[in-house]
Amino acid sequence: MAEVTVTSKGQITIPKEIREKMKLQAGDKIIFQTDAEGELKIKKSNVSIKDRAGSLRKYGRSKSVSIEEMDEAIKQKAVELDKKTK
Repeated sequence: MAEVTVTSKGQITIPKEIREKMKLQAGDKIIFQTDAEGELKIKKSNVSIKDRAGSLRKYGRSKSVSIEEMDEAIKQKAVELDKKTK
């Protein structure tokens, strides 16, 4: 366990042992998450794209869309936006 002090600006310094364990380097981003009980979880944010593969699958469509269908949807949206601006 490591204890840190919050500065008047709300900043903390992550202890060296934690930075090493998380393999954090200057410029890395981290995410702070709290659960229902108020427990804090810290995660490294800048994970490689390979590590994120499939993470959005639950938001995806059940069927693939062709290039033609994408082009048609873009055209329809452009027409809608054009009508709104006139």
